[in-house]
Amino acid sequence: MRFIIAPDSFKGSLSAGAAAAAMAAGARRVFPAAECLEIPIADGGEGTVDSLLRICKGRRISRQVRGPRGRHIMAGYALLDHGETAVIETAAASGLHLLTRRMQDPMRTSSYGTGELIRDALERGAKRIIVGTGGSATVDGGTGMAQALGIRFRDRHGRLLRNRATGGMLERIVTIDLDQRHEGLAAVEWIAAVDVSNRLCGVSGAARVYGPQKGATTAMVRALDQGLRHLGRIIYKQLGIPVLDLVGGGSAGGLAAGLAAFMGARLVNGFELIAGMTGLEARMRGADLVLTGEGRLDAQTFFGKAPAGVARIAAALGIPVIAIAGSLGEGYQSAYAHGFAGISSVISSPVSPDEALVDSTAKLAEATERTLRLFRAGMRLRAGGCQ
Repeated sequence: MRFIIAPDSFKGSLSAGAAAAAMAAGARRVFPAAECLEIPIADGGEGTVDSLLRICKGRRISRQVRGPRGRHIMAGYALLDHGETAVIETAAASGLHLLTRRMQDPMRTSSYGTGELIRDALERGAKRIIVGTGGSATVDGGTGMAQALGIRFRDRHGRLLRNRATGGMLERIVTIDLDQRHEGLAAVEWIAAVDVSNRLCGVSGAARVYGPQKGATTAMVRALDQGLRHLGRIIYKQLGIPVLDLVGGGSAGGLAAGLAAFMGARLVNGFELIAGMTGLEARMRGADLVLTGEGRLDAQTFFGKAPAGVARIAAALGIPVIAIAGSLGEGYQSAYAHGFAGISSVISSPVSPDEALVDSTAKLAEATERTLRLFRAGMRLRAGGCQ
C-alpha cells in the first residue's frame, strides 16, 4: 500500500508538517508495511513557507516587523531560486493567530507588517514576490501594507493618514499618493496567492464573510464593508483598476485587492500555485489512497482551500481521498460532491475549544487510525465480492 498524506495546517493547533506526521503515525498502526509519503500542503495561508522550504531549495529570512496591532514581533519569509523569488505569508506578520481574542478588532488592525516583509525582500533583490493571503487579522484593503512601501493616503483636507492604516480609516481616504513609493516595486513580478474567491465587498465580501471571525461586531462589519467599497471606488477613479469586481480580491481582508491595485499583482489560486511548485500531482500518481485534512472542514473549504484542491487532483487520477478534519462545520456534506470518498472528524465527543487543542497530535493520530480501520474493512468487503 502507498499512501499520500497531504494535510493543510490545523490552525491554532498543528502545522501542516506536524499534522502529516501524526496522520502517518496513525496510518502505520493499521497498515504497518504501508509507504506513507508526507506532503504538507498550503493554499497561501499559514504553512505556505514551510511547505515550500520542505521541498524547494531556499532559506528562511527573519526580521522584526509591526504586528497587526502595532507591537514589534519577529516574522519570517522564504527566499527561493537563489534569492530571485520571495514567498511571504500575510499571516506571518499580520495573522489572526498573533492576537488574543480580546485584541481582535479589524477596525484597528493593520497589514503594515506584511509590507515591511515585502520591503525587506525588495531590498534583498527579489525579482518575483509571492504573497500568500490567508489567515490575516485585518480588513484594511492592503492599505497598511502599501504604506510600508511608501504609498501614502490623504484625507479630504490633504492630510496624510498616519502609518499603519487600519480598517477603521478606509472611509477617510480621498487621495492615493504614489510619489514616494518604493522604487523597486515596478521591477518585480507580483503574485497574490489567494485561498478564497470572495470579492472585496458585498454579501460575499471580505467584511461580511470573514469580519466576524476577526472580531468584528455587526456594526463593524457594516462599517468595514462601506470602507472597502469606498476604497475600491477611489482606486478605480485614480488608478483605473476595477478591484470591486476582482474574484479573490477579498482575500486577507482585501489585501489581495490592494496587491492588484498598488503593485499590479496577478491573483492566482494559492493551492494550485503551491501544488505546481511542489509537484504534488506527480507525487500522487500510483498511490492507493490520499489523506488530507484541516482544522475545520465546512462550506468554505470548497472555495479554494487546500483539501478541496487535493481531492480534485486525486479524483482526476482515480485515487480515493479521505479528509480528516479537526471538526466539521456547516456545509461539510458538500465534500462528497467535490470528490471526497469519505470524511472524518478528530473530535469524537463534546469538548470546549480549549480542550480540543490538548494533545492534538495524539488525537489526530487516533482519528486517522479509526478512519483507516474502516477503510481496511471496506477493502475486505470489496475483496469478498461486495460492491
